[in-house]
Amino acid sequence: MAVLVCLSGLPGVGKSTIARALAEQTGALHLRLDEMEVAMRQSHMKCDDLADGGYAAAQAVTRSALAQGFDVIADCVNPIQLTRFAWQQASQGHPHIDVMLSCSDVALHRHRIENRENDIDGHCLPTWQAVQARRFDPFPQADIELDTSQLTVAEAVQRLRAATSAANKEISHV
Repeated sequence: MAVLVCLSGLPGVGKSTIARALAEQTGALHLRLDEMEVAMRQSHMKCDDLADGGYAAAQAVTRSALAQGFDVIADCVNPIQLTRFAWQQASQGHPHIDVMLSCSDVALHRHRIENRENDIDGHCLPTWQAVQARRFDPFPQADIELDTSQLTVAEAVQRLRAATSAANKEISHV
């Protein structure tokens, strides 16, 4: 059965890097919210504030992809309980793995923010000050917590692949 892996964490913790590597290894659909929101802003729509538009669009695609049997990796900040609950609803009975990513090394996190390359045309990367000021509620209910200052990308992907495999085995025994 298809699985939704929902990555949550502040900008610069490594969500997209890990999602991209996991998708390359598994063939899962990588839904990167930043890309979707930039495309929406660049379309003929006129909106200054997308509110939850990017999340709603990504969750609609997720429901469809899961129904077709595709694993999905949602790559988004997912900062509050409301957004997290919406992803759980999008799973619609499919296995759902909430992953909380952090970078406990503040100097490393800042370095990543201040030195990363923008790989999405039209995307405005946040400053370190904006990341620090961003609301991000604790996520103690996450199924997996990964500190990207303590793990390589390969180690993080290995843990997520193991969790995905375990979720599929759990479902098959029900």
